[in-house]
Amino acid sequence: MGKKSKLRQRSPELSSAELTRYREDGFFVREAAFRPNELELLRMAAGTAVTVAQRLSRSGRTYYLDGKRFVDADHVTVQFEHAPDSEAVRVIEPVHELDATFDALVDDPRIVRPMCGLIDQGRIALWTAKLNLKTAGNGSGFGWHQDSPYWIHDCDHVDLLPNVLLAIDDASEANGCLRIVRGSHRQGCLPGTSDGSQLGGFFTSPEHFDESRQVALEVPAGSLIFFSPHAVHGSQPNYSPQQRRAIVLTYQPGDQPMLKNGCVRNVRV
Repeated sequence: MGKKSKLRQRSPELSSAELTRYREDGFFVREAAFRPNELELLRMAAGTAVTVAQRLSRSGRTYYLDGKRFVDADHVTVQFEHAPDSEAVRVIEPVHELDATFDALVDDPRIVRPMCGLIDQGRIALWTAKLNLKTAGNGSGFGWHQDSPYWIHDCDHVDLLPNVLLAIDDASEANGCLRIVRGSHRQGCLPGTSDGSQLGGFFTSPEHFDESRQVALEVPAGSLIFFSPHAVHGSQPNYSPQQRRAIVLTYQPGDQPMLKNGCVRNVRV
């Protein structure tokens, strides 16, 4: 009880130790930053977002990359699980527009204040917001990749796009927790694979990082993982009976447009 109380009363400001970890390792963790009642609201929001995304996808533009189904409904992209004809949603981006709880989360000081420290600005804006869903028993994994190669052609400040993952469920190796290669962010954007696939260039070539330095980030629900856009990361499939949902928010300097819709979503700090 005492430990949890201390965690919940922690200052939202970025500490010098956290900044050091971010600079040296490419990530740091704040465990159990959100309370159980808040997590229940986030789980309800995830359910609402999935329902809305499935409805939008029925009239959106469907396309396939390496046999995987994507649907663009205006500027919202919905990715489906890889099994043929699967209706299970894998990723929704951006998701904050689909539920008010997620939109309010964008301004939460437990996330925003550390982000201001990482970007080193008092005024910041949202870059993108993704809901990652790993269904129990058949949730697919994510190959090793960096976020920066996806974004480098869409902005000129890719170094200033830190991510934070909020674990909506307990994350373990069994249900496909986030894995980060410690220190891999120091080299900036790394080359992608050249395997001839459509998406191969967005997955980091294994020749350019040391996979043995990976860290499996097993964290309780409500934890925050802040990580660099250059950090090589990925995850294994979820073969467990427990689902693993997480929202990933990415921030940027203030007054800059978002990735998907070109609008500015400044953060209230």
